[in-house]
Amino acid sequence: MLLKHFYTRPLLFAIAWSIFILILCSTPGQYIPTTNWLELLSFDKLVHASIFFVLCILWLLVLIKYNIKNTISIFITIACCILYGGILEIMQAKLFSDRSGDWLDFMANSIGCFVALIWFVTNKRKVA
Repeated sequence: MLLKHFYTRPLLFAIAWSIFILILCSTPGQYIPTTNWLELLSFDKLVHASIFFVLCILWLLVLIKYNIKNTISIFITIACCILYGGILEIMQAKLFSDRSGDWLDFMANSIGCFVALIWFVTNKRKVA
């Protein structure tokens, strides 16, 4: 049932996921678990890339739902997701308590967006 709503209401899921990322990024640092072995594996960067991969895929599905399939719209969507990741990092550095912006996190966010673009372009016919 949830999968049916996912395909019929992708805008709702894309907005909800965007808000979820905002909540994650604004959570005070003291409430985020830290473990040294996770840092060695760059788990944090994998999480950043993964959540932004999902973000881009959800917004790209919105384009498909509304039959917007031109290349410019796809690249604008990816650019907006990358910009969103950059703004969140700036907000972490300047606004949120006990958080700090990190260029490496921004790069991980961007990599997740680019991987989503590659996945989408190679699978666009299957998804549509």
